[in-house]
Amino acid sequence: MLRRILITALISGFITGIGISILQEFTTTPIILHAEEFEGNGSADANKQSQAHAPSQIILVGGAGQHDTEAEAWAPADGMERTFYTTLANVLAGTGFALILVACLALGGQPVNGRIGILWGLASFAIFILAPALGLPPEVPGAMAAELSGRQAWWILCVVATMSGLWLLVFRPGIAWIVAGLVLMAAPHIFGAPQPERIGGPVPPELAGHFAAASIVTAAVFWCVLGWMSGTVWQRFERG
Repeated sequence: MLRRILITALISGFITGIGISILQEFTTTPIILHAEEFEGNGSADANKQSQAHAPSQIILVGGAGQHDTEAEAWAPADGMERTFYTTLANVLAGTGFALILVACLALGGQPVNGRIGILWGLASFAIFILAPALGLPPEVPGAMAAELSGRQAWWILCVVATMSGLWLLVFRPGIAWIVAGLVLMAAPHIFGAPQPERIGGPVPPELAGHFAAASIVTAAVFWCVLGWMSGTVWQRFERG
């Protein structure tokens, strides 16, 4: 079974990573390139705070997927090099998440197919993207943000709480478990995500809003395709 899980995850992650990288070339990449034109035009304070993060092209982890540019000594050049590293990152991340997804499908004890895979993919989208985006929406280069470690800690808390809450809602019958699940899912948002001292930056808000929407929609496509691929490939191996 372990071999089957690994092969299914490798195939699903590779195909989905390549596909979503192509989609990004028409959705999020043009917005990031446009936003980078404004990044150096803000005030000194804005530039200092904006250096706390710059969105990576990985569409899996929302605000917590942003990395600290202050610590970076190297970045890929624009063009083919940047596209290559973006695609590589998407494939590696897709394969990693596919391993988790396929393991859950295999251990679920129910028949696995593409439709079931999509349902698990949608649940993963809600856990890793939709819920965290309520507190930490995807941000373009140049936007102000709170301190990186605080955002990452909140993102992990939100993912764990949402995952646990959904599990209680789906797999534990009874009103008490439903209430407990809803409370768990709401807790990170009641506590609140870290926010910058002031909101702003050189990037126009219309562009920032467009990027957030495009990132979330692209992530939804990613997780649906990854779920469908995982379920379909697993079913093919099962029939074989």
